[in-house]
Amino acid sequence: MPARSVTGMTVELDPTAAPAVAPTRELSERRATRLGLSGRLFLVTVAFVVVAEVLTYVPAVANYRIEWMSDRLAAAQVAALVLDGRTGEPVSEALESRLLAGVNARAIAVRGGGAQRLLAIEPMPEMVADTVDLREVSALSAIRGAWRTLVAPVREPIRVVGEGGIGFDRVEILLDEAPLRTAMIDYALRLLVSSLIIAASAAGLVFVVLQVLIVRPVRRLATSITAFSDDPEDAGRIIAPSRRSDEIGQAERALGRMQRSLADQLRQKRRLAELGLAVSKISHELRNLLTGAQLLGDRLEGTADPTVQRVAPRLVGTLARAIRFCEATLAYGRASERAPHLARTPLAPIFAELPDLAALAASPVAVQVSAADLCVQADPEQFGRALANLVRNAVQALDGAQVAEAVVRVAASRDEPGRITILVADNGPGLPARARENLFAPFQGSMRSGGTGLGLPIAAELIGINGGTLSLDACETGARFRIVLPEG
Repeated sequence: MPARSVTGMTVELDPTAAPAVAPTRELSERRATRLGLSGRLFLVTVAFVVVAEVLTYVPAVANYRIEWMSDRLAAAQVAALVLDGRTGEPVSEALESRLLAGVNARAIAVRGGGAQRLLAIEPMPEMVADTVDLREVSALSAIRGAWRTLVAPVREPIRVVGEGGIGFDRVEILLDEAPLRTAMIDYALRLLVSSLIIAASAAGLVFVVLQVLIVRPVRRLATSITAFSDDPEDAGRIIAPSRRSDEIGQAERALGRMQRSLADQLRQKRRLAELGLAVSKISHELRNLLTGAQLLGDRLEGTADPTVQRVAPRLVGTLARAIRFCEATLAYGRASERAPHLARTPLAPIFAELPDLAALAASPVAVQVSAADLCVQADPEQFGRALANLVRNAVQALDGAQVAEAVVRVAASRDEPGRITILVADNGPGLPARARENLFAPFQGSMRSGGTGLGLPIAAELIGINGGTLSLDACETGARFRIVLPEG
């Protein structure tokens, strides 16, 4: 076990301690994801309902306190009317007791017409715990007073002031807070029970509605994504979009399109991978055959026949290029190209080999070249292969097209400083719309029956890695490809 010395202390380092972080992180992630969308939605719904209930429950209790004191003042006004009806007559102690008991107050004081009358049996207290003026009460003061009554009740009486009735300017009462607090607690409990019932019903209804409208469709999307990721090539795992027109419906349709496109691409890539493996095996065997043919070509160089002397070097060079091409690793149905060896490459020697490609056609096809005295900066072998692919495609397109005087023209020019333009044009039937859409896509741009659709993609790749561009010009008849490369 390795050790580190830190300020004189030796600390043993456990090499197995670091990997323990990963299981801990995975465990925490599992715990974090244990509460799913439904659980989180339920908690959020309950939280909002609780907040809404609190915002209505507290003012309701405070308002009940004000209404309870208002009822006492209304009863005090009735008592004041009784006293006013007995002007000049003494009020018996029994009547006073009944009036005060009806109001549930210790004393009643009314003021009006410049006079004040007091109804009380017990001596007036020296102080009151609180004064509530119902004429100027606010929502905040009502809530604050209700909180004080419930949490910190007082033994001393409280003074309540309100508007008077007919013939009175103001009515005041002194009452004990205990009956008020008891009534408030009873009301608060009853309101709490009813609020909980309403809140539970509302939360349940909202939860069910959200489950149906949001959670289940989202869970369906998640399930489809998970199932599709397990086997992307299974068409049965592609989601079937619903008829919803909202964002979830749009997400379902977008997911369906993405899954179908991805499944098609994966199937195509799998086929290309299988094809690449098969071509690699064929390439191995073909290389052995070409090696034998190259040996035979080497023997032909010693022949005195002038025709053989002229053809043999070209044959040997072609076989050598074919062998090197077979040795390249193939992937997705095409060769994995090496980095180009850029050099000053004259066009004339490469163009001189192109007319021989006319022999690929069964019907007469002419290949005319015009290289002038130009050079490009490119890999000679890769550039030659790309140009040969374009000419070969043009010859095969003209073969059997029943075109009078079928010809493929290859010309080079310096259209702009430092750039060489090479045009490969034919007078054939041109390219169909389907071929134009996937012109440089492997296996998709074939213009003839039995074609592989690899010539143009290979040519485009070879020109691209040499710093050039390959494009199709718009023309009325035939097809014309444009190669632009740096000048050598």
